[in-house]
Amino acid sequence: MRELFRKFAQITSQAVGSSWAFILAVFIIIAWAVSGPMFHYSDTWQLVINTSTTIITFLMVFLIQNTQNRDAKAIHLKLDELIKGVKGARTSMVNLEQLSDKDLERLQREFERLHHAERNDVHEEKAERRQS
Repeated sequence: MRELFRKFAQITSQAVGSSWAFILAVFIIIAWAVSGPMFHYSDTWQLVINTSTTIITFLMVFLIQNTQNRDAKAIHLKLDELIKGVKGARTSMVNLEQLSDKDLERLQREFERLHHAERNDVHEEKAERRQS
């Protein structure tokens, strides 16, 4: 069942993410709007579009979330493989998604300090080259 849903979610998310799906949705909205005078802009006429969009949105949330979870997991695995393959890389970085928010913030501050220090080193090197 899980594999069937995965395939369905993947195919559906690709289809509804296409320009053709957007164009189809625009035409449906236009057709609905144009049909308003025929139905005298009745409550039923309004209910059709409201109910349809609500149901579609509700179902799409699950499909999109499934696809995003799968993509995120694949990206993490690829990055983990790269980290393990780079000599000198900290292999403790492999499972960062398991850290608490506090630990992630601490790590982010560490990388910001490293970035600023590296940028300062680059500026100092440029200044030294100009002086010599």
